[in-house]
Amino acid sequence: MSVARSIDPDQIGFDPARLARIDEHFGRYVDDGRLAGWQVLVTRRGEIAHSSTYGLRDAEAGRLVEADTLWRIYSMTKPVTSVAAMILWEEGRFELTDEISRWLPEFADLRVYSKGSALKPYTVPAVEPIRVWHLLTHTAGLTYGFMQTSVVDTIYRAAGYDLYPPADVDLATACQAFGELPLLFQPGTAWGYSVATDVLGRLVEVVSGQSLDAFFADRIFRPLGMTDTHWWAEGDAAERLAALYAPDPRTGRAFRYDTLGALAYEKPLLLSGGGGLISSAADYHRFTQMLLRGGALDGVRLLGPRTVRFMTRNHLPGGQDLETLSTGGFAETTLDGIGFGLGFAVVDDPVPSRVPSSPGEYYWGGVASTAFWVDPAEEVTALFFTQLMPSSTYPIRPQLRQLVYSALVD
Repeated sequence: MSVARSIDPDQIGFDPARLARIDEHFGRYVDDGRLAGWQVLVTRRGEIAHSSTYGLRDAEAGRLVEADTLWRIYSMTKPVTSVAAMILWEEGRFELTDEISRWLPEFADLRVYSKGSALKPYTVPAVEPIRVWHLLTHTAGLTYGFMQTSVVDTIYRAAGYDLYPPADVDLATACQAFGELPLLFQPGTAWGYSVATDVLGRLVEVVSGQSLDAFFADRIFRPLGMTDTHWWAEGDAAERLAALYAPDPRTGRAFRYDTLGALAYEKPLLLSGGGGLISSAADYHRFTQMLLRGGALDGVRLLGPRTVRFMTRNHLPGGQDLETLSTGGFAETTLDGIGFGLGFAVVDDPVPSRVPSSPGEYYWGGVASTAFWVDPAEEVTALFFTQLMPSSTYPIRPQLRQLVYSALVD
């Protein structure tokens, strides 16, 4: 599947010389050792205006980033899981206001952390059940152990749930554990990035009667022709998978992070709807084009256009932004002027973030510094792939927006 430029950029409102600044800017990241390599793809009106690669996918082996390089997309899995859930919603299989305990009884009779230590937490009953929309918007009160900003995070880590789950746990068992742990806040009252999308993946399994990988393959990947998106890499795919890196705290140069990177070569026991997929630029390009075109691509419709528009509005209570509702300690996005929809961050007002974008733009990224956005107003999509953890190391995402929007001149 080609990701080559398909049109002269000036025919769709881009200045080619300004687009070239993307490569010049991020090329310096590789030249000075901050990144091993990267891939970027920018489109408008369905046409690829800019496609480039730079550096090495595996610095130690001297393997170049190529058009078909595979990347751990981590939390860019979340929009895929959200689309899967909304496919079922469109079939009338549940309502967004339904209590998830109808299908996942482990989430009945929940307790909410009030005070105390991780060893002696004091909890109170949840006054509101977790509903489907809470999972989609990260307002369920669940958390991540790796956030390390609250007592509840500590409790998650003590139970074995940090960046990765315990090795012998599958998705159903993990959800049983999450249902027994205290919530960080009363459902619907705050925003906290969390395992909510993993729970949503489990809901997809129970409602559909299929495993998450089978549902993704049958209802999303095969229909869209996403042939390179999988849960692990083997054979030829293993050769194409980029190595994972982290910054050296002394020099800032990228060093190989095989402790976590090696996990991508084995079939996972837990199919993480929140962060488990490996994909290519070509595949995720098709996914974003499906969204930009209102849920359909090349004659295949996954969602109705009104559903996509509904998903990409701000669903936070009272139309508030993440700055107001976030529980803190979050680095995947700016917070001011940013709402959250059903699986995506949504720009309500670009001014507070001091980064150009359009109201209604929606996006997300992964912990290894991958990112995408879809701008319906300008009919623009942008994808950036690299493999550096954590994503907060460098301001790659706002810089990419600067460079893309300053190249748009019509």
